[in-house]
Amino acid sequence: MLTDEELLRYSRQILLAQIDIDGQARLKASRVLIVGLGGLGSPVALYLAAAGVGELHLADFDHVDLTNLQRQIAHDSQSIGQAKVDSAMARLAALNPLVALVPHRAALDEDSLGAAVAAVDLVLDCTDNFTTREAVNAACVAARKPLVSGAAIRLEGQLSVFDPRRADSPCYHCLYGHGSEAELTCSEAGVVGPLVGLVGSLQALEALKLLAGFGEPLVGRLLLIDALGSRFRELRVKRDPACAVCGSAHGE
Repeated sequence: MLTDEELLRYSRQILLAQIDIDGQARLKASRVLIVGLGGLGSPVALYLAAAGVGELHLADFDHVDLTNLQRQIAHDSQSIGQAKVDSAMARLAALNPLVALVPHRAALDEDSLGAAVAAVDLVLDCTDNFTTREAVNAACVAARKPLVSGAAIRLEGQLSVFDPRRADSPCYHCLYGHGSEAELTCSEAGVVGPLVGLVGSLQALEALKLLAGFGEPLVGRLLLIDALGSRFRELRVKRDPACAVCGSAHGE
């Protein structure tokens, strides 16, 4: 299933016993939806394209702004004013022309989000607002698609994996409930660039583990990152049997 060019391009990760040729072939056959192409979505898209994920679906309705460039590394000064999807597609095509790119330039409503999630094998939530995160989570639960969720603000980051294919996995709503209407964004609270790069890189790693089938994904665990003190902490998260989103999805 892999060409000579692909065997050479991906040789360094094929050398890993946990991936090997079979794992690389699984990556090539995979379809992934990245929701948000900003600070988190940039490293996610770059690393998944570089790793040889066969088809990347890119969703973002925003345009590149000068203030984005401090952390959104898929874009550059020449991209200012362009749709983030178009800017990212140009960067990814230059990085790896073997990867198929599927754009979603308009904001995803309930129907289009459901269709976008159903069309892929895995979803990465790289957005920065609770409403969208809840909608993406609900669509993933309904379609039984794994969700890799990351967040970063100020000098703090979070990461977890929600996999509705597993009976023991919580969903995003189990962990965060109805959230807070007063939730801050990076434009209000600030964020340091390398932190979103770190969280996005870890999201990409979790996606590769799920797609290629190696390692232990962060299911049922929440990774907390303190960038100020360079500390990592892990919390166990259980599924809520009475969850309004995933409880009924498991027949409860």
